[in-house]
Amino acid sequence: MQQTTIDGITLSLARPVDLALNWIGQDELLRQLLAAWMVLEARDIPFNPRLIGKPGVGKTTLAYAAARSLNRPVYLFQATMDTRPEDLIVTPVIGPGGTIQYVGSSLVSAMVNGGVLILDEGNRMSEKSWASLAPLLDDRRYVESVITGLRIPAHRDFRIVVTMNEDASTFEIPEYIHSRLQPQIYIDFPEADEELLILKENLPFAEPEILRYVVDFLQQAHARDERYSVRDGINIARYALKMSAVSNCPPREMLATAVERILGDEALPYLS
Repeated sequence: MQQTTIDGITLSLARPVDLALNWIGQDELLRQLLAAWMVLEARDIPFNPRLIGKPGVGKTTLAYAAARSLNRPVYLFQATMDTRPEDLIVTPVIGPGGTIQYVGSSLVSAMVNGGVLILDEGNRMSEKSWASLAPLLDDRRYVESVITGLRIPAHRDFRIVVTMNEDASTFEIPEYIHSRLQPQIYIDFPEADEELLILKENLPFAEPEILRYVVDFLQQAHARDERYSVRDGINIARYALKMSAVSNCPPREMLATAVERILGDEALPYLS
């Protein structure tokens, strides 16, 4: 495990993530995110963008793809309603012989190593947790650990992106945080051709016919403003293929069962 020492205090750092995620979609969204992170000259600082959209539209995938394109280590922090400020920064643990050791979060690890932090589902955190990040998200670019008394500055190459599920806040994000999470990049449901490409990428072993049926299902649901996502479509197609394998029936005949089991019978009217 990597360690670093700041003002005489040693922190154990988290490891970056290596995810099997490929962004297949609008290149314009990727350019917008990379532009937000760009630094034009020595006095400039990067933005802290937020990606907003319904669950399953690829917010985390987009963030990861953009981060990997920078050739920097990528870290992921999953926010919850129970996330505390110390969870975001430094946590004490009991080490060998009963000694107190300090573990830097994935956020702090990204700050120290000049990596990219994806703060996933940030609108699930309380204001108290967001307040601990306020100095990081403006031109001060540091966090303070109450537990250790450390002020931890961010490496110049550090970048952060926050994903937020639309209409899924557990807590209201305070206005002073909203003003620090800019620009706002909205991700909508993909068009039919993009959804088909995403399904092919995730299910290369599936017959084209089954994927077209699933795309048609998703497009009809989108037209009625249902929240069914391409992730749901991948799960429907995958389950239909598995059911076909054990039942010795064509996958098409298992689609209705798959839709009902994945999303419930209220989704069946969208299946042609």
